[in-house]
Amino acid sequence: MEHNCVTLVPLFNHLETNEQETINQLTHHEKFQKGETILSPLEEDKLVIVARGQVKLYQLNANGKEQLLRVMEPGDFEGDKELFGAVNNSLYGEAMQETTICMINQKDFQQMLLEKPEIALRLLQLNAQKMVQVEKQAQFLTSDSIEERLASYLIDLSKAEGSLKFTLPFKMKELAAFIGTTPETLSRKMRQMEDDELFQRRGRMIQLNNLEDLEDL
Repeated sequence: MEHNCVTLVPLFNHLETNEQETINQLTHHEKFQKGETILSPLEEDKLVIVARGQVKLYQLNANGKEQLLRVMEPGDFEGDKELFGAVNNSLYGEAMQETTICMINQKDFQQMLLEKPEIALRLLQLNAQKMVQVEKQAQFLTSDSIEERLASYLIDLSKAEGSLKFTLPFKMKELAAFIGTTPETLSRKMRQMEDDELFQRRGRMIQLNNLEDLEDL
């Protein structure tokens, strides 16, 4: 797993095998238990790659409450802007389960860019793709219907898992924050959708009954 860590990231997997091996030698691998902090403001600048597990990325609002940004899965990374000099003033990363992280510090990464400028170009392309995802999330949150947001999220999860049965990666509070509503409203809407036989739920396990019915929402 450690040997292949960098191949999980689109930033690196277009390179030749020997180049990937060279970059992988720059990585430091570390395991984190559920609830442990992986990223926090003003830490040493580094690129963080999820090799295994899940990482919750969030900010704190003015009241000190978590504001969920996204969940990092294997192959996802964060910290590319910091490697180029930006300062992390607000971003936190927390392991959602036992998680293995690959890290590359700023000094080693910048030296690598000097030797391999094609990676710098690839970074620009990936940043453009991330901006598109941010815009998509903004559009998602402007939907008028909570049911529509929830249905869209469940459909995406089902497609990602390749199955009508899957486990929610979020707790209810986190899922509510992700789709832009309150936990109480989310619980009420989910009960309503269960009553409509759109899906069955046991804890965080979801069994969709029919994708077409959800898509109609």
